[in-house]
Amino acid sequence: MWPLTRTKPSTARVDPAPSRWAWRMQRLMLTPGIRLALRAGVPFCLTLAAGTIYLSDEARRGAIAQTVAEARASIETRPEFMVKLMAIDGAKDELAIYIRENLPLDFPISSFDLDLDAMRATLTQVPAVKSASVRIRPGGVLQIDVEQRKAVALWRNASGLALVDEGGSYVAAATSRHARPDLPMIAGEGANIHVAEALELIAAAAPLGERLRGLVRMGERRWDVVLDRDQRILLPEVMPLRALERVIALEGARDILTRDVARVDMRLARRPTVQMTTEAAEERTAQQAAFRANNE
Repeated sequence: MWPLTRTKPSTARVDPAPSRWAWRMQRLMLTPGIRLALRAGVPFCLTLAAGTIYLSDEARRGAIAQTVAEARASIETRPEFMVKLMAIDGAKDELAIYIRENLPLDFPISSFDLDLDAMRATLTQVPAVKSASVRIRPGGVLQIDVEQRKAVALWRNASGLALVDEGGSYVAAATSRHARPDLPMIAGEGANIHVAEALELIAAAAPLGERLRGLVRMGERRWDVVLDRDQRILLPEVMPLRALERVIALEGARDILTRDVARVDMRLARRPTVQMTTEAAEERTAQQAAFRANNE
C-alpha cells in the first residue's frame, strides 16, 4: 500500500570542496619545482637509467667506440683535410734543414693531427729563430714563416766562439774567427749583454782601420779597445764613447797610437795616462843614463 503522507526530499547539499589531502596534492602539483621535475627530471632519470643499463655491456661500449672512431677517421682523412707539403720561408738553407729535422712529419698527414701551437713553440726554441708562425695554406701546404736572428758580432767567452745578434741573443756557434771575418769581435763575460754599446764603439773606432782587433769587457763593467801590436785603450764605465773619441782625436793630431805606446788609460777623464812599451821604456832609461854619464 502507498503511504498516505509524502516524504519531502532531503535538502542537504554535498560540499564540492576537496578533502584536505586532495587540496594539498593540488597545491603541490602547482609548485614550479615539482612541475619542472615531472617534465624534465623524470624523463632524464628514465633515459639515464636506460642508457646505463644498455652501456653496462662491454661489447656494446666497444662497438659504439669503434663506430665513432671510424666516423671520425673517415672525416679527418678526407682529401681536403690532408697536408702534403711543408714550405719554409725566411730561413737560410742550413736553418731550413735544421727545422725539417726537428719537425719530423710523415706526409701526407691529417691537419687534425697537427698541433700548430706546439710546433710554433718548438721553432721559437731554436737559437737562430727570433719568431715563427705556423699555418696551413689551402692546397694542403704547411706554411712556416721564420724571422731569423741576424748575427752582428762574434763573442768569445769561456765556452768558445758564438755568433750573437744585436740584442745579445745566441745565434749559433762559430768554429773560428775566420768563419765570419766580416763581424767584429767582442770578448769577456757579459759582453753579449752590451752588444749595442760595443757596436757604437766599433763604429767610432773606424778611423783606426784594420788596426782594430776587437773589444774586451773588463770585470763586466767597462770596455778595453784592443789594437794590433798589443796596444789597448782603457775606457771608463761612464761615457766610454766620448773617451774613445778623444783618443781618436789625439791620434789624428799627434799620432799617439803610432808610437811605442802599450796603454792609453782613459778611465780618469781629467788625467789620461799613456804607458809606454817595455822596450821603449828600457831604451828611454838607457838614453837617460847615457845622457847623465855624458854630463858628468
